Amino acid sequence: MSRFKDPEHTSPAERWTIAFTVMCGAFIAVMDTSVVNVSLSHMMGSFGANVSSITWVATSYSIAEIIMVTMAGWWSSLLGRKNFYVASLILFTVGSILCGTATSFTQMIIYRIIQGIGGGALIPISQAIIRETFPLEKQGIAMSVYGMGVVLAPAIGPICGGLLTDGWGWPWIFYINIPFCLAALFFTLKFVHDPPYLRRGIQSVDWLGIGLLTIFLTGLQIVLERGQEERWFESDFIVLATIATGISLLIMIFWELRCKDPVINLRVLKDRNLTIGSVMGLIFGISLFGTTFVLPQFTQQILGYPAFESGLALAPRAITLMLFMPVAGGLYQKFGARTLVLAGITIILWSYYDLMQLNTQAGMRDMVMPLLIMGIGMPFMFIPLSAVSLCTVEKANITDASSLYTLSRRVGGNIGYALVAVLLDRKVQMHTAYLMENVSDSSRRTMDYLNETGQMLHQLGLNSVAATKTAYGMLNKMVITQAKMLAYNDISFIFGCMFLLLIPLIFLMPSKAKIADLTRR
Repeated sequence: MSRFKDPEHTSPAERWTIAFTVMCGAFIAVMDTSVVNVSLSHMMGSFGANVSSITWVATSYSIAEIIMVTMAGWWSSLLGRKNFYVASLILFTVGSILCGTATSFTQMIIYRIIQGIGGGALIPISQAIIRETFPLEKQGIAMSVYGMGVVLAPAIGPICGGLLTDGWGWPWIFYINIPFCLAALFFTLKFVHDPPYLRRGIQSVDWLGIGLLTIFLTGLQIVLERGQEERWFESDFIVLATIATGISLLIMIFWELRCKDPVINLRVLKDRNLTIGSVMGLIFGISLFGTTFVLPQFTQQILGYPAFESGLALAPRAITLMLFMPVAGGLYQKFGARTLVLAGITIILWSYYDLMQLNTQAGMRDMVMPLLIMGIGMPFMFIPLSAVSLCTVEKANITDASSLYTLSRRVGGNIGYALVAVLLDRKVQMHTAYLMENVSDSSRRTMDYLNETGQMLHQLGLNSVAATKTAYGMLNKMVITQAKMLAYNDISFIFGCMFLLLIPLIFLMPSKAKIADLTRR
């Protein structure tokens, strides 16, 4: 017999214990997508791997994780949701221990896949459990707890990774998971129980669906993460991976909509609120993970910061994210989703406008305010989306819906990484070509700069030939730096435009009164 209690009959202490228990699982699973980024150079030395190969430490985890995110509802039906969640925690713990003890590159990739298989389900199941644990009037606060796990984690991942790697070595970015996993495992076994309305059991295994899903998500991940390095469609490998990804997606959609026990329940997308929330979550993921990638790049390439300090550049956003999550949760209960999402988009646009004003003379102080503003705006968008996306989904399909909503945000993150890489490369080329048109021997300002620089270098002891050559090198470096700066400004502008495109979708979201009415039915 299930020991699950309705939200109305659960004490506040039990609710918050359950919330922080599952939030802990989601937090460590999400953080492990970004915590390794600042440690990859150290792993290269340990394993003797090159730059191209070592990125598979991150890619292998992401592929395994995103597949399990999508399959969380199916596995929950097969094993029971609590059993599956406990098994995932155990597997993630084992994978973390193995990753810390890896002595070869092959071992690390295998262990990261194990860790990703364990971590993937923790994210959507955590949201589903929190959604069911709190009554309607507490959903905003509940989603703020969930948000602290999945939005704060990628922001502080590089910071924690840098601290642990510099202080104790890269294995500790994995060992640090162990106490959190054990605590989450203990409290899950004690307090978390399956509700009676969850689907249980399957009549047949959807092997074709599993195969198609694996091909699609693996191909998508490889294309997005490796495309820039392989020069996109100049590479036969990327072309073949793209074709396989597209074909498997089309066949999977056709098959899964007709399968009795599908591995991914696409039928839940008939719920308009889930579909709108997933689309907006996709853009949110692009912004969150895209800026997580691009800002450290900016501080290293333009400002010349070392890896750890570049990770610290994200600290202001992480601080305000943490502080404003509960604030946004409380305001959601008072004003509803539409007002809060519109406010969130406006604040995020403000932050991108400020980021567009940065120049090569900027310092950390100039970045603090835009990132503080962005950290305020993101909770105002994330919490209403998380609450509204699941508010009208049938209770039996909550885990399936949470999986698809999480998938949209994760795919958005992958697109964000790829988009930043592509835009940075193309925009630097474009701006370099434009600036070079105005830097020539026929330009008086160019010749004045070369003559003044050459004379200064000559006074420092260089001969005339060396001074002239060095002056040209300095000019070329200045042009490339300015081109990169303009490229970063363009990326901020493009990300801001993406949020502008979301404004019409706000008016398709249900009002506060309608959410309450639909949820009580």
